[in-house]
Amino acid sequence: MGTESTEAAIEALLDEQRTFPPPDEFASRAIVADDSVYRRAEEDPEGFWRGLADEFLDWLTEPTKGLEWDPPHCTWFADGELNVAANCLDRHVEAGRGDRVAYHWVGEPESESADLTYGEMLREVSRLANALRTLGVSKGDRVGIYMGMVPELPIAMLACARIGAPHVVVFGGFSSESLAERLRDSGARLLITQDEGWRKGGKVPLKVNADAAADAAPTVERLVVFRRTGDEVPWNDDRDVWWHDAVAGEPDECEPERMGAEDTLYLLHTSGTTAKPKGVQHTSAGYLLHAAVTHKWIFDIHDDTIWWCAADVGWVTGHSYIVYGPLCNGTTSVLYEGDPAYPDWDRHWEIVERYQVNSYYTAPTLIRSFVKMGEDYPARHDLSSLRLLGTVGEPINPEAWVWYWKVIGGERCPVVDTWWQTETGGILITPLPGLTTLKPGSATVPFPGIKPAILDEQGNPVPQGQGGFLTVKHPWPGMFRTLWEDDERYVSNYFSKYGPETYFTGDGAKQDSDGYYWLMGRIDDVINVAGHRLSTTEIESTLVEHEAVAEAAATGAADPERGQRIVCFVLLKGGYEPSDELAEELRQFVAAKIGKIARPAAVLFGDDLPKTRSGKIMRRLLKDIAEGHELGDTTTLRDAAVVDDLKQKADVALGRAG
Repeated sequence: MGTESTEAAIEALLDEQRTFPPPDEFASRAIVADDSVYRRAEEDPEGFWRGLADEFLDWLTEPTKGLEWDPPHCTWFADGELNVAANCLDRHVEAGRGDRVAYHWVGEPESESADLTYGEMLREVSRLANALRTLGVSKGDRVGIYMGMVPELPIAMLACARIGAPHVVVFGGFSSESLAERLRDSGARLLITQDEGWRKGGKVPLKVNADAAADAAPTVERLVVFRRTGDEVPWNDDRDVWWHDAVAGEPDECEPERMGAEDTLYLLHTSGTTAKPKGVQHTSAGYLLHAAVTHKWIFDIHDDTIWWCAADVGWVTGHSYIVYGPLCNGTTSVLYEGDPAYPDWDRHWEIVERYQVNSYYTAPTLIRSFVKMGEDYPARHDLSSLRLLGTVGEPINPEAWVWYWKVIGGERCPVVDTWWQTETGGILITPLPGLTTLKPGSATVPFPGIKPAILDEQGNPVPQGQGGFLTVKHPWPGMFRTLWEDDERYVSNYFSKYGPETYFTGDGAKQDSDGYYWLMGRIDDVINVAGHRLSTTEIESTLVEHEAVAEAAATGAADPERGQRIVCFVLLKGGYEPSDELAEELRQFVAAKIGKIARPAAVLFGDDLPKTRSGKIMRRLLKDIAEGHELGDTTTLRDAAVVDDLKQKADVALGRAG
């Protein structure tokens, strides 16, 4: 490989050596305990998925087709027919499992909780589906959903699926402007919302935001409003209808629409932080199959498993692993409405203890917050019901992984670190916990049937240990089919860099000598220092290895001599205080661990990082802070004051004050 392609790769400087084989007790009853699944998928990927489609899905018309691929476009099971809501509800009720709990719902106010069975879910979904038809919604019409984490959110999604109306869920923490943009892009005819939501002990004005968005989205004709808090909200009699009034008198049976396998189930917009949000389009059969299989195999879901995906349904993680995957598998899930720190930092552990949760899935950002708050909070509760832990959303640094395994999992629970995206529909790189030896910080190996490749700028495979661009070389059933009414952007964003047969993920990655995959963050999170392309993930992981550091985020700031300089934002564990001496110690710590080229120009201490309400770090704001720019949109931040504090500290540390 020539000099040019070597320089284009991402430098991979960390080497994690710890390994954790599957515990014998876990492996002995694991859903997948035989590595022949990998061989079957490798030898016949199409046949592998077709066999699973027969096992996991109930068809109204059995498909005769598998994969049809006209790069970059593909279809799966194109002549088959089914209904997603019927696969998630009806078949379980018809099999005599209607009394099984679908959701243990926990409200943020501590006195509120409810259990909803599969039978109750089916009745409520059917009533709302009938109400939507009464309000004029037909097959193919798009329906916006803007709600908090209440059971009515998955009920609304399934009601749309039942009548063949693609839903467009918008995270309840988004502003009215963000909601309006997504409603306009999708041409939604109706919006389902609620009066208010609960968050951190306060009320979120969902109806007020929905009104402003509907006023700016001319296709929206009606609002259906679920009453959550009961407070008075603005009302338009010509447009608005209460949920309870809409379903009153509607029958609790509703014939499910026959849907083609490739009919659109939903649109979900990726973040609009750098450009117009993209409406990712997912189908019915292929998506549901991928969500169900990955949910069951990766999280080792048995009939008696109590499952908790602690994400928000407004993101793809919630779509796939709170709603569609678990319900297709007939699983009992926990659904929590509120903030993980309300009223205190042991709320999640109290819920795990109360419902005897077996499998728990959350984001590395939240795990690092738990690390920062210390071991006393989980120690208050009996977590012995846990069998498996999972992480999702970004690469997890090894020290947080080990803390999670030790403190939350009691050194007995496999930790499945999963990699996937909104566009992929479900998990692509992951351990299978009964088979895979784990390495802290590594997503390990591709799911059976998935064919990733790590390439340099010119499209050449990079050597093991070298960082490059993560791609996927062959279609899988859950992948998105296009962007809503923007196929040109679908092709140019995802299938132009390396050609129409290669999906470009936008993430950096490396493979170690065992073939394990290590994600290195978004390519736009790579820092260019004097010609060296350094991964922010590796710098952050190194900082968190220091005994004083609970969480860290790194970004690049423009530098006239070196291209960029590294600026790090650090949250300290309890018992440690910010100081110039500690900042210098951390700079030297990174230099010693990675190399002098990675020594941060500045280490800034804060009380928190700029995060969305779902806990995701808003890295573009960190870059704005590091470079002294005016800050962009901060409406989705959990706490906007955090940004002002960090900006003042950056101005002082980087010589911009005064």
